[in-house]
Amino acid sequence: MQYEEPLFRPPSEADSLILQVTLGCSHNLCLFCAMYRGKEYAVRPLDDVLSEIGDARRSRSGVRRVFLADGDALGVPTGHLLNILSALNDAYPRLRRISIYATPQNLLDKGPAELRALREAGLRLFYLGLESGSAAVLDAQQKGVTPDEMIRAVRRGQEAGMRSSLMVLLGLGGVAGSLDHAVCTAEVCNAIQPQFLSALTWFPVREAPLWRLMERGRFELPDDEGILSELEQLLLHLDLRDTVFRANHASNPLPLGGRLSRDREPLLRLVRDARSGSVPLRPMLFRGV
Repeated sequence: MQYEEPLFRPPSEADSLILQVTLGCSHNLCLFCAMYRGKEYAVRPLDDVLSEIGDARRSRSGVRRVFLADGDALGVPTGHLLNILSALNDAYPRLRRISIYATPQNLLDKGPAELRALREAGLRLFYLGLESGSAAVLDAQQKGVTPDEMIRAVRRGQEAGMRSSLMVLLGLGGVAGSLDHAVCTAEVCNAIQPQFLSALTWFPVREAPLWRLMERGRFELPDDEGILSELEQLLLHLDLRDTVFRANHASNPLPLGGRLSRDREPLLRLVRDARSGSVPLRPMLFRGV
């Protein structure tokens, strides 16, 4: 399998066959993101993708999971995607799951019938960067959507039968907007009720425009105490019935995870113990993106 780098995938797709159906991200304006800054967005030719599926079938047997990259592969025209899904199911009859990166814009651009057709063809899970539920933070970071559009987009995918895995970024509201960021993010998640929710911490990288704002003193990232306080507020305001929650990404000062709402109190105790100093934080040497 030949990839055009950089290539990204969610941690839970480590054992999946990664199939690159798009290059880059069609939005690519978010200030905090540097993932695809050096790539021009493009939909890869269908014949190229089908050829790679054929090559993978001959060289890699027993595939049970496939992840479709790059940044917003759900933006591919529906008929194009259906051809890819059909080829994958033919190549791997015992396939359990096909998943994809999606943006809110992708989900809103597709009609309910299109999303149902994709689900029936095997697209079971989408990963979406919610980042924040705060209208002010989304606007400042040039996400391109409002909180209400986030909710409508994810619900549209869920109503089609797909499962949702959301990612939020601690610290993205800066010091001044930390509480608003945490509380509003929880409110949006409560309205969505995702199957999976991951909290990462924004990690400064030079290629991200937000780095330059930091250098100019126009954005202040919370320190570890501020991030833990934000995480505590997020957990306090989350009202999720049966969501798998993870904050164990390498960017986070305190790895933790559980199922909400069952494990909310133990998670809160762990955060509070970390804030008091009785639980050690992940050393800075081992943090990153």
